[in-house]
Amino acid sequence: MKPAIIPDLTTTDAATHSAVAVLPVGAFEQHGPYLPLGTDTLIACAIASSISSHHNVFQLPPITFGCSHEHAAYPGTVSVSAATLGAILTDITASLTGHGIAGLIVVNAHGGNAVLTNVVQQANQPTAPVRVGLYPSREDWTEARTAANITTSSHDDMHAGELETSILLAACPDYLRDGWANSDHTATDRRYLTTLGIGAYTPSGVIGYPSRATETKGRAALDHLGRNANALIDLLTPPSRRPPKP
Repeated sequence: MKPAIIPDLTTTDAATHSAVAVLPVGAFEQHGPYLPLGTDTLIACAIASSISSHHNVFQLPPITFGCSHEHAAYPGTVSVSAATLGAILTDITASLTGHGIAGLIVVNAHGGNAVLTNVVQQANQPTAPVRVGLYPSREDWTEARTAANITTSSHDDMHAGELETSILLAACPDYLRDGWANSDHTATDRRYLTTLGIGAYTPSGVIGYPSRATETKGRAALDHLGRNANALIDLLTPPSRRPPKP
């Protein structure tokens, strides 16, 4: 399944009238010598495309820059401030209001975009016209790893490891360069990462086990995340706009 980076919808397509929109949010940061700078954006788009394949939603194009300041020591990494990322999401949500969108799923594929948690919390005031959900949650990722038979934990497989490499193998294998299967790196104690940056814990930029990645695992993870979004979609969809149950 190739992710829809820019959805090919037109203004007359039925999806533009869906109750729930899906917004991929990624980053442009190093993922070692073998995975592309746009890895997080590609993964967010792959998850959004999987959601769209299982549910009636309006898929939006991605936000391609995030808060990647902990990767700044590596060439090619480009960041926006937390305030800018939060403002972009707030503006997009406001724009959707005028089109009858009742709910927005923010598909975040970069852990450094922590500000999104606060923006989503703030967006869900009782009188807000658009309810917002952040996806996948930590629990969603854990369940996806289990469904895909990923052998590593999210802590040990933090960056450019088994999970991310598997998803790229499944969704956009042409973006990978040779060498990922021999670039495992362990750094279990990273308590000062936000102070020192990820470079203090890995010379290559990799923390995890890409050697264990397979296309099959990536497909299983994406399929699980696509199907599993149903609970959040139900929460974001007003009862009057939910399809009748069979």
